[in-house]
Amino acid sequence: MPNSNTKSHRGHQGGQEAGRRELVSRSLQSAQHCLEDQDFGTAYAHYLLVLNLAPELKNDVRETFRFTLFKWAEELASLARIQDLFNCYEQALELFPNDEIICNSMGEHLFRMGFRDEAAGYFHKALKLNPDFVDAKENFYRVANWLVERWHFIMLNDTNRNLIYQKAIEKVVRSGCRTVLDIGAGTGILSMFAKKAGAPCVYACELSKTMYELACDVVAANNMEGEIKLLPIKSLDIEIPKHIPERVSLVVTETVDAGLFGEGIVESLIHAWEHLLLQPKWENNNKDYGQVIPAGAIVFGMAVECKEIRRHHRVGIKEVACVRLAETVEFCSPTRASVSSEETIEPYTTEKLSRVPGGYMPLTEPFQAMTVDFNNLEELKSLATRKPCKISIPVTQGGVLDAIVVWFVLQLDDEHSLSTSPSEETCWEQAVYPVQGLPDYSVKPGDAVMMEVCCQDCYLRIQKISVLTSEYGMDIERENTLASGNEAELCSALASLQTTSTPDGIGQECMLESTEIALLNNVPYHECFSAAIGKVLSSLIPTRESLSMDVDGHDREMNFEKSQNKNSSYTTHDPLYVLDVSEGFSILPIIAGKLGPVKAYSSVEKEQHQIALNIISEANHFPKETLEFWLSHLEDESVMLRRPKSDKLWNIIILDVIETSGLIQQEVMEKAAISRCLLHSGGKIFPQYVVMYGMLVESQSLVLESAVQGTEPTLGFNIAPFINQFKVPVRVFLDLATLLCVPLSKPTELLRLDLMNPYLNSSSREVKVQVSKSGHVTAIPFWYHIHLDEDIYLDTSSDSSHWKQAAVVLDKPIQVQLGDELVLNIQHYKSNVSITVKQ
Repeated sequence: MPNSNTKSHRGHQGGQEAGRRELVSRSLQSAQHCLEDQDFGTAYAHYLLVLNLAPELKNDVRETFRFTLFKWAEELASLARIQDLFNCYEQALELFPNDEIICNSMGEHLFRMGFRDEAAGYFHKALKLNPDFVDAKENFYRVANWLVERWHFIMLNDTNRNLIYQKAIEKVVRSGCRTVLDIGAGTGILSMFAKKAGAPCVYACELSKTMYELACDVVAANNMEGEIKLLPIKSLDIEIPKHIPERVSLVVTETVDAGLFGEGIVESLIHAWEHLLLQPKWENNNKDYGQVIPAGAIVFGMAVECKEIRRHHRVGIKEVACVRLAETVEFCSPTRASVSSEETIEPYTTEKLSRVPGGYMPLTEPFQAMTVDFNNLEELKSLATRKPCKISIPVTQGGVLDAIVVWFVLQLDDEHSLSTSPSEETCWEQAVYPVQGLPDYSVKPGDAVMMEVCCQDCYLRIQKISVLTSEYGMDIERENTLASGNEAELCSALASLQTTSTPDGIGQECMLESTEIALLNNVPYHECFSAAIGKVLSSLIPTRESLSMDVDGHDREMNFEKSQNKNSSYTTHDPLYVLDVSEGFSILPIIAGKLGPVKAYSSVEKEQHQIALNIISEANHFPKETLEFWLSHLEDESVMLRRPKSDKLWNIIILDVIETSGLIQQEVMEKAAISRCLLHSGGKIFPQYVVMYGMLVESQSLVLESAVQGTEPTLGFNIAPFINQFKVPVRVFLDLATLLCVPLSKPTELLRLDLMNPYLNSSSREVKVQVSKSGHVTAIPFWYHIHLDEDIYLDTSSDSSHWKQAAVVLDKPIQVQLGDELVLNIQHYKSNVSITVKQ
């Protein structure tokens, strides 16, 4: 006879199973009803219950669950319920840890909220799960620079830099140094140098989560996993004995930037000497003592003339396309604004001077600006409080004073050093301090360039630059009035930023990014837009004698005044509407207003920029109602293309199509689609279409800047496979004019994007390229012709262009012979263009 307890137990299990199935079925029905009612939050809760009770249904409900998650996440984001949003994604990824679409969506939310490092990690995970996932690929490429910065590749490929660091570390370790701390370890290469040299105890800290994980993989791959202790924290947070058991005898670091101090080396070394290092040799009679590699540095500078630096940091025109730039508006770049800003702004930009378009000309001999001893705690602590050092440098060559260029010699010890001089081919760029605010920038032999040098806010500062010139037997100083004026003048200048009215003698300062200044200096850009806008307006305005317009630019202002005076009723009631949604500071709305009865709308958001545009409008005798700013008043950027009054349509919409980096703007085709729906009959989008050009080149420098080339440059250590996971196929912000390369073909049309007639566009095409020179194809640089109409276009590779260029770098070089034909496969998806060679 069967056991009654067993029978009862089986019956109980059967009842539980039936109950589970019933609950799952009812929850699925409820989820479906909620979706129909657009109650995404409740639907999401039902699906969570279903998937926890019935994991076997994962594949069946995966797509519907994704849809529900994404819709609910959008609602949570709009309600600013950020923690709830991330909780939902964490729950989803627990259920579907290998779902690339959910990973990618999580990354997109993180990126929008400013968590770039974390976002890039999710994009990278999505790509590892599905290497062909186009959305994740585009997202990853866009943020890869934040994940693993590009200079890591360049430095690791610099064999000389690696060798000199290795020799200096070997020398110290073999002389008896036992414990080593690597601050800002990156891939861990300096730690591995120390371990290989024989250091018994090696510690390394790296704050970046991605770089820390990469370093762990690298150390393990080189069989040092148990011998180097990696800490995922910054050195300022290291405590003894919590993180390391005792003070160390050597700190190695390369936390320096082009301006030497910008990566925080002074602060980290002060902390290290006070809390982590043994006492220095001269204070310690014992055999063990503390020291730092690098031991010190010598900072050098030189005054230069450089047109490329000038056009990115000083507005050199007074009028463009018949628009007068008001003399009361003083434009400056962020490097000058850093003098008076309450925020900590980097006081320099960086350039590889050997590759600057147009080159540069030294105006003085190189001079020593500063020395620093990293093994002297008191000297490090005094850097921030030390009075600025005044320097006077004689001018040896006449020219235009555009910048003070700075580099340094990093003294690793008394035998080994590294120089970042522009005359040496290294992985380093130079720090550039543009000269701004002088009444006259010309210098000649016999003059002297005056400046102050100091270390403030962890930055090397070259400030109060002026020129002492000898005229008629007298010494006269031409100086930067903002940087070196008295306190009352400085306060008055700052106060003027708060008002649109500008007293005589005091300029309205307007800070622009360097690319915005280069755009303002781009005369062909504005003249082409003026001509194209004029043609459209002349086709839309009824033919009247008083409104005849010369699209070549002659008598435009006179015709505008006539139209205002003789046809006031027309311009009052029937203006033409122009919308400029190009990025950053733009005077195109004012140019449009000079060409006819126009109501121009600017998308400029910064109050400082709006004030400057209003002053320029007044200087050009614009009625106040001609120019309006409205984008900053919109709650939702997605409606920025709509007219403030929905019953009116736009006559001209100006879009930004190309980023200054050389890539196509994100979502530009989506914006163009909206724009076409909002155009009045006969209206135009500018640009109307874009043509992408490219050519085959052989360029070893692009290869070295894109991926680590095996183990040879890293002196036998296996690093390349790990860091190359983060390489991207496209290099941006290139200057084709100075790119080290050998052209292997003529320029070829690769792609055409039509913003007015999208049916002419193709998402995929093959292009045959004729090889004009034998060699190895390593990259395909590309640029654009931006067609405002059939006759007027802008070339993003021209000398006056404010745009840079970009290049696709091939995974492996392709050997070609003169006369060969290479077939390129061009894919266009959303804003991403991929170029591959068809084998």
